[in-house]
Amino acid sequence: MEAGKPDFRSAGRYLWWLVRTQRGRCVAGAVLGSTWMVGLTLPPYLLSRAIDDGLTPGRWPTLAGWAAALLGVGVVNAWLGIMRHRTMTRVRMHAAFATVEAVVSQATRLGSALSRKVTAGEVVTIGFTDVTVIAQTLTITGPGVGAVLAYIVVAVLLLTVSPLLAVVVLAGIPLLVGLAGPLMGRLRTAETTYRTRQGALAVGFVDIAGGLRVLNGLGGKEVYAERYRRGSQDLQAEGYRVGAVTSWIQALGVGLPTLFIGAVTWLAARMAVQGDLTVGELVAVYGYTAVLVVPVSFFIEGGYDLSRGLVAARRVVQFLSLTPVPRGDAHAPSGAAVLRDQESGVEITPGTLTALVSARPAESAAVIDRLGRFSEPAALWDGTRLDEIDLTRVRERILVADNEADLFAGPLRDVVSGRGDPDDEAIERALHAAVAQDIVRGLPDGLDSAIDPQGRNLSGGQRQRVRLARALLADPETLLAVEPTSAVDAHTEAAIAGRLRAARSGRTTVVTSTSPLVLDQADTVYYLEDGVVAATGSHQDLLAEQPGYRLLVSRGMAAS
Repeated sequence: MEAGKPDFRSAGRYLWWLVRTQRGRCVAGAVLGSTWMVGLTLPPYLLSRAIDDGLTPGRWPTLAGWAAALLGVGVVNAWLGIMRHRTMTRVRMHAAFATVEAVVSQATRLGSALSRKVTAGEVVTIGFTDVTVIAQTLTITGPGVGAVLAYIVVAVLLLTVSPLLAVVVLAGIPLLVGLAGPLMGRLRTAETTYRTRQGALAVGFVDIAGGLRVLNGLGGKEVYAERYRRGSQDLQAEGYRVGAVTSWIQALGVGLPTLFIGAVTWLAARMAVQGDLTVGELVAVYGYTAVLVVPVSFFIEGGYDLSRGLVAARRVVQFLSLTPVPRGDAHAPSGAAVLRDQESGVEITPGTLTALVSARPAESAAVIDRLGRFSEPAALWDGTRLDEIDLTRVRERILVADNEADLFAGPLRDVVSGRGDPDDEAIERALHAAVAQDIVRGLPDGLDSAIDPQGRNLSGGQRQRVRLARALLADPETLLAVEPTSAVDAHTEAAIAGRLRAARSGRTTVVTSTSPLVLDQADTVYYLEDGVVAATGSHQDLLAEQPGYRLLVSRGMAAS
């Protein structure tokens, strides 16, 4: 669907944008809702005429005529009710899908910046909770308009019966709606707090689910479970607070109109006893007042839905207001060029295999992030800042492969292929370079075997090799790999190191590692201390000249 660019200047403007994107449907819903609700006022009038004009000896034709009219109005109103419901269902569905489309498009625009600007739990909560609430809010465009018209029509009809009753109704209905006003404010505050806690709890759940194996290994599962349990209990308490306010609003929506009907009926009955009203008019007054329960309920429910909708829309607007990484207008180098990280002093020569070594893996990973334009300050590419070059061009030519990269569910063939459509021969070459053929052989259907989300049906080492195979198959001009062999045994690591060099021959490749098996294959090794280059050379040169490097690498040899 094409809903156009959303208006996210405020929550109210966003809801109004959802209405504008389907003007015709909303107008149809308003017309059908108004006609249906006004039609509800006709049966009391027809019934009063049938009583006053038809319940007289010899007036059977008149009675039959009014009864037929009553039946006809009922049939038409039933049809209007069906069409109103269908139309408003389409309005709600359009609003939901338009919001989902806006959120997904924004997530795509944010790209790699998404995880740094908003949590996965927040996005999930928007997609499942806020979208539904916003869609429900648009119900006010149909029956909400009809409720206003029905209120006016009933007031006019009562004016023809008794000016006193008309005044009571005209003054009483706004009073009833006004009594629920303060509760709407409390509900908005409670909903905002609840929504904030819900998002935070969703984040915790995603973190626990994603790191469950690690937590088990560290013995921290119970600690995080207890933390989540406390957060869940706090959310439950906040939910009870929201429920308390909601229950009062819904109770008032049913109870106040009922009390009002009783008061108006009592007044009309006294007037009938005094001879000011006929029996038919008394029945009509009761019917008119009973019909008013519907618009009054819609007034209160509409206020309730609008309060919740504004809270949900505010969260969506905040997400849509996040700014993606700015697009540069400088030209990318026409061919392979030097990449330089000014922060650390690392300089990547085109067509070589370069290794980054640090006692703190986060420091070498930070260099990779800057070289791949995932963090500031920007690196230089042939003398031009990366953030001044169109991000699309950067992503097409520089690929960062890390151990946290997502593995989507689907056949292994699709998981490895990424966005491309390689043939089986190319896939086989990539799997061979990543020493991942045994994974294919171990799965029941080979390349057609189903892989769970994030590769949960694979071991850690298997996931790492699948990610590496995918990166190699993409064949970028520059490949930046973070610890590509950290989860495999020494034999597999040695094979990967040799095959990686062969597979990337003539292409620019950067790896972070402390494994001598990998470092020995590198053309250039940068030894980092405190995030900056302390020494540069071949693996053998650094072993001979740098005690710190020698000690660090010897730990890697002992570990392997």
